[in-house]
Amino acid sequence: MSSVSVAAITAWTLHRQIDIPQDIFPMLTPGEQPVAAFATFRDSAVFTTKRMIVRDAQGLRGKKVEMYSLPYKSIDMWSSENSGTLDFNAELELWTRAGKFKINVGRDVDVRALDNLIAQCVLGEQ
Repeated sequence: MSSVSVAAITAWTLHRQIDIPQDIFPMLTPGEQPVAAFATFRDSAVFTTKRMIVRDAQGLRGKKVEMYSLPYKSIDMWSSENSGTLDFNAELELWTRAGKFKINVGRDVDVRALDNLIAQCVLGEQ
């Protein structure tokens, strides 16, 4: 993964939980199930039983879509930090084979529930 891609991923904030986007289903592998989806600034992030998929619509009309896929098996370590009194966002950090990713988590998302979701998927409890 290039440093440009890593920089793009770290710019996302998960704002709120949303319904699973229907157009994600053709991307799933046999046995893979969507677990949760979150709105980002331009599109969405979907957590499945095997990976995190982030859709990034580009351009004025959003017809160009870039997809990022992060398999849980590439996550070596992660941390979560809840927002404080003056903080607007909580943070989720993932250490992977591709480098360290920091994802902002908006106030409408329970960062501890998200941490638990990642733990279940990475540790095979899903």
